[in-house]
Amino acid sequence: MSEEKIRKNIEIEEENDMEQTAQNEGHGGKHGKGAKKRGAAKGGKIHGGTKQLEERISELEASLADLNDKYLRLFSEFDNYRKRTGKERLELIKSASEELIVDLLPVIDDFERGIKSMESHDALKTSIDGVKLIYNKLMNILKKKGLEPIESIGKPFDTDFHEAVTNIPAPSEDLKGKVVDEIEKGYLLNGKVIRFAKVVVGQ
Repeated sequence: MSEEKIRKNIEIEEENDMEQTAQNEGHGGKHGKGAKKRGAAKGGKIHGGTKQLEERISELEASLADLNDKYLRLFSEFDNYRKRTGKERLELIKSASEELIVDLLPVIDDFERGIKSMESHDALKTSIDGVKLIYNKLMNILKKKGLEPIESIGKPFDTDFHEAVTNIPAPSEDLKGKVVDEIEKGYLLNGKVIRFAKVVVGQ
């Protein structure tokens, strides 16, 4: 093969290599542009998803705050209800026997009058002691229920506890405006007046 033919073959091969390189670069450019587009699309999707997630988080936080507020209100209402019903139940327990005890007060009066009568007529001591024993048992039971007598004689007249039957001249200066006699004993039940004391007031 002549030297000229060899030179032509080399030139042809070089031209083919240059064409191949140009074609490869053209394909690479296209691929690069596609990758950029895909990256941009992917970035847009991520940005949009993050925004939706933040909105969802805000909604859930608002819902949680609303539920928490409702819970606190409900708990407060229940606590008030519990305290109120507890107080009402305690008052009911204290006053449940009030009607019965009020009905028993005349019986207590009869016991006291009977004991005084027996003592003034010199009844047998054993009889008096027997009646007193029954009377004391009854009073102890009622005291456990909250019954207590109102102390009146010698005390200043008080309309919160006393009912004046009549007024008389005071036997002494220190008894003016005070109770000098008691016609009917008054009673308290757990601090509440269930019968006012009927008294005579000095003036």
